[in-house]
Amino acid sequence: MDALTRALKETIEAADRAITAEDFDELMKFYADDASLVVRPGLTVAGKESIRRAFVAIAEHFNNSIVVTQGEMQVIQGGDVALVIMETRLQATDKTGVKTEILRRATYVFRQFSEKWLCVVDNSYGTTLLDSDVES
Repeated sequence: MDALTRALKETIEAADRAITAEDFDELMKFYADDASLVVRPGLTVAGKESIRRAFVAIAEHFNNSIVVTQGEMQVIQGGDVALVIMETRLQATDKTGVKTEILRRATYVFRQFSEKWLCVVDNSYGTTLLDSDVES
């Protein structure tokens, strides 16, 4: 694994830990000020304040039980931008105790700011946004 891939993997894993811990202040440190988040197909929000509110709502939607982990990862760099294609696993338990596991092939775009890589596009749905029958 090259240095860039390792750095981005560590960054994404730290962001996942913040999501799981519902530490949204810490989570916002991983996003650029002008970042966008695909909340669900047909709904994208922009800016840290909107992204933070979306993550609070996502946590509530998943009964405050979401655990996010990552699988296989590919990184393509062009200048100060990197496209990350990654398996994203979401586990949650609903209010009735039913456990759910969702596997997605996410796409993220990171931009380098000085020595730090920040997420500018967070799309956990990946190319399935093109499918007409995408479920959230």
